[in-house]
Amino acid sequence: MGLMTLSATTSGGRAGRPRLEGRRSNLAPSEEILESSARLFVNEGFAATSTRDIAEAVGIRQASIYYHFKGKDDILDELLQMSVRPSLDKVQTIEAECPVEVPESALYVLALVDVRTLARAPHNIAKLYRMPDVTNSEVYQFQPMLQELTRAYGRLGAQIASPPVAATISTNQLGRILIELVESVIKARSDGDKVGRAEAHAIAASCLRACGVTQDRIDRAEATARDPMAELIEERSTP
Repeated sequence: MGLMTLSATTSGGRAGRPRLEGRRSNLAPSEEILESSARLFVNEGFAATSTRDIAEAVGIRQASIYYHFKGKDDILDELLQMSVRPSLDKVQTIEAECPVEVPESALYVLALVDVRTLARAPHNIAKLYRMPDVTNSEVYQFQPMLQELTRAYGRLGAQIASPPVAATISTNQLGRILIELVESVIKARSDGDKVGRAEAHAIAASCLRACGVTQDRIDRAEATARDPMAELIEERSTP
């Protein structure tokens, strides 16, 4: 989703309704609402943003929002799903296409895909995950999706975990550790740090190290991700 610039139309020195500049002709109204909501939620806070604020930012009547969304919680839920759904949708493909002789490659590729998802989330919306005014809201579909993605991390991690790691940590705990490593992207974006190809591979390698995978196997997983899995990663995941 492209970024849009907002400006105020002035008349006689008074600020008028904000209008969109450089508006993409193929951008659907619902996408405009999501774009502006993401920016407002992140910059102003979810609780502090009203549907009136969103409507003014988009340049539409407040009532028009309800044609596309039930309300603020519905908009938030969709935005948060955007930070999870692209990765979750690829789990089965990753498990099916990664070579069985390099089992570490599945977790490596999932981490790369997920880094890309978080790096592309509009206005770093994933940073709202744990903010009190969001965790107390009714985000209907997001939480189950995040839990399913965490289970996928745990499942793939458990398949390659070294005996010491497997003996000291549960699959669920391992999944939470791995997804938190990937979610370092959220903090990096907040700090203004670059999240590119090199950073994505560094995070993926860190996930394997957390599972007790040796460096030679990490190198093999990286090589696999850069060769037969290149199309999946380049087109759908890597920054």
